[in-house]
Amino acid sequence: MGFVKFLGTAGARFVMIRQLRSSGGVWLNYKNTNLLIDPGPAALLRALRARPKLNPEKLSGVILTHKHIDHSNDVNIIVEAMTEGGFKKRGMLFAPRDCWRKGGVIFDYIKDLPQRGVFLKKGEFQVGDIHFEVPCRLDHQVETYGLKFVFPHLSIGLVSDTAYFKRLADCFRSDILIINVVFREKREEIKHLSLPEAKDIILKVRPKKAILTHFGMTILRAKPHILEENLRKETKLDISFAYDGMKIEF
Repeated sequence: MGFVKFLGTAGARFVMIRQLRSSGGVWLNYKNTNLLIDPGPAALLRALRARPKLNPEKLSGVILTHKHIDHSNDVNIIVEAMTEGGFKKRGMLFAPRDCWRKGGVIFDYIKDLPQRGVFLKKGEFQVGDIHFEVPCRLDHQVETYGLKFVFPHLSIGLVSDTAYFKRLADCFRSDILIINVVFREKREEIKHLSLPEAKDIILKVRPKKAILTHFGMTILRAKPHILEENLRKETKLDISFAYDGMKIEF
């Protein structure tokens, strides 16, 4: 009935800048509704080069979890595509308040193109066939939110960039849990999750499937497939390290 496709799995500046992994965001489909979450650099290109191709003109909505460039760089061109150059007022654009105001990432003329623009904040939202919740604000340098998509027989949680905090696991209890994990080891001074912290969240939530993504250099150097194998053995849970183009059907 639906799928999640990773148009990019890059996290941290150097992986993005060097495009060691793509930074195109996450495409979510359910029935006749398509959403693109965090369209970073090359999102448009990655969608059009996907196999089968993903057509941005068929998007029902775009979601920014926060305004950092690796999550938002292509938001304006994606909205142009969703609205067919602005000639069709359609689709919805969700983004935190600081994405919209002066100093944000959404161009003034783009704000009027979607059928509706929505401030992303704690609450519940509906786009076509897809219902989603924002259970809490995350702890990051800018206004940032995670997402929880609720379907009739399944839930999908997405933990965007954040420092670890005690309520994190409770906020994102879900059947499929996607976590942005930048570091192999914990770094107190930077508000991104590390592999040990992601492991702690997974053990508390115990989802049917956990998917780690948004990798920095320390994760890539340690070889994600080896880290995946070790984490599966340690937790006895279904855990995958995402790769560019990875597709999960549900």
